Amino acid sequence: MIRNEAAGILAQNQTFCILRPSSLRIGNVRHLDTLAMAALPTADRASVVAGLDFAVIVRRYQSMVFSIACHFLGDPSAAEELAQDVFLQLHASLKGLESDEHVKFWLRKVTAHRCIDSRRRHRPPEVSLEEAPEPSVPESVGDPLLARRLRQYVASLPEKPRLVTILRYQEDMLPEDIAEVLSMPVATVKSHLQRSLAMLREKVTRTMGEVSL
Repeated sequence: MIRNEAAGILAQNQTFCILRPSSLRIGNVRHLDTLAMAALPTADRASVVAGLDFAVIVRRYQSMVFSIACHFLGDPSAAEELAQDVFLQLHASLKGLESDEHVKFWLRKVTAHRCIDSRRRHRPPEVSLEEAPEPSVPESVGDPLLARRLRQYVASLPEKPRLVTILRYQEDMLPEDIAEVLSMPVATVKSHLQRSLAMLREKVTRTMGEVSL
């Protein structure tokens, strides 16, 4: 019954398929407030989430969840399906969340792990970057050619470095927060970022000349 109620709310908010994934702001990261678990509110503020309406949460965070999934999977339809599954799981887990920030942290964590699980279950055939299909969602800012190349190159990264890069440069998350979400040491997160950026710069420079990332 509860699952049917959540599914009904999601059906009324069927906007995942028309959302645009956020741009990957490589080289232009805003430092937001940390979302590390150590900074989450204490139990005396646990009633905040209890008063939140599930439909409001869906509208507030559907773009974030869809965008992470779309950048990682490269398939808007698969990203939409994954996002709906994440929100169905959230509906069943709301009572255990302590605040709106905790909801956001939970959504990022679950979305990230579901992305990896989905890719491992439905691993696509290998294709070259030149054969990779164009995303159906247009890029609205910056150099379109550079943005296209960056999407392709980020998509070519291994799973965990790709997810770390997306969380850092799309979600503006600090390495400490990414480490919490992905359950990995901060040093590993920083290593993934350093290697991924070096690889992206090398590929972009080789194909487009010197650009600022």
